[in-house]
Amino acid sequence: MLDKNKVLVGMSGGVDSSVAALLMKQKGYEVIGLTITSIKQEDDCKADGQESGCCGYSAVIDAGDICEYLNITHKLMDLSEIFKDKIIDNFIKEYLDGRTPNPCTLCNPIIKWGEVLKKADSLNCYYYSTGHYANVLFSEETGRYYISKGKDPFKDQSYFLWGLSQEQLSRTIFPLGNLTKPEVRKIAAEFGLKVHNKIESQEICFVTNNDYQDFLKKAVPEIETKFNGGDIVFDGMVVGKHKGYPFYTIGQRKGLGISYHKPLFVKKIIPESNTIEVAVEEDISGNGLVAEQANLMKYSEIDQSKIFNIKIRYRDKGSDGHCRIDENGKLIINFITPKKSITPGQSVVVFEGDDIVAGGVIESAL
Repeated sequence: MLDKNKVLVGMSGGVDSSVAALLMKQKGYEVIGLTITSIKQEDDCKADGQESGCCGYSAVIDAGDICEYLNITHKLMDLSEIFKDKIIDNFIKEYLDGRTPNPCTLCNPIIKWGEVLKKADSLNCYYYSTGHYANVLFSEETGRYYISKGKDPFKDQSYFLWGLSQEQLSRTIFPLGNLTKPEVRKIAAEFGLKVHNKIESQEICFVTNNDYQDFLKKAVPEIETKFNGGDIVFDGMVVGKHKGYPFYTIGQRKGLGISYHKPLFVKKIIPESNTIEVAVEEDISGNGLVAEQANLMKYSEIDQSKIFNIKIRYRDKGSDGHCRIDENGKLIINFITPKKSITPGQSVVVFEGDDIVAGGVIESAL
């Protein structure tokens, strides 16, 4: 039986995970820090100390220094191969399929929990802790664990955690859930953590400078020549040529190169014909959506009569709607008011107040 007094803390080298480790130690747990390297480290990156992109080498150093300062064990885990197979390759495939992926929501259940909990098992740690701004709650009535929003509305990361299983949630502790970012930085400074003022990265960890188009061009060298020059269609007529459909997303307005008396937006991406359909703003809304990879969290069944707040992207304020699971296990959403820019590949997350009810990956608009 795993030791419930031992906790494995995911250490990224940033202030959030460092304070998470500090707080778990203060709570009396035996803490082991774990830093995963999801991108193969390369010697030529060490000189410029990149925080993201190909390796994040300096992050590994910072995490090790913090563990030494806190007098806790530090472990490294190379997950670069499975990360490439499950996350990076999927990211590329999604764009080539005309979708817009959200790799973080896939990485969490597969890598940051799925693989890391295997490591926790090997180290006899029952609990796993991270610096996420979210909370894990448990209902005695339903016997289910679920994610609830963090205290800090500007840092809340609940949206990215919809894919976690009941088993994963049962072993998770989020010590920053009821703290704000300024409070976390203050704690770090008070306890002399050298990363207390460290700048945080907002980008996808494997996409340097947040330039996904450049990433795709390097990953798929033929992408520009193969897809460049396809038709842009408006009301059934060709009105322009695009630079390659993987470089566009639903709802996009800029970069279309089309003159019209009203703004035009990307409505649909059709890889099979290398075509992009555009429309005026009032025509890019859907009444609902179908989502695959559905995961129920707060309840084992969804009350179809209830109105939930539904987010289709991270910074979305959410819209009211009904939801259900169909006979194929897919999450079906019906919005009260039509929703703009429903984007296949993005995550849809269903909230009841601050709590996650369900989530999935958008397959199509209705």
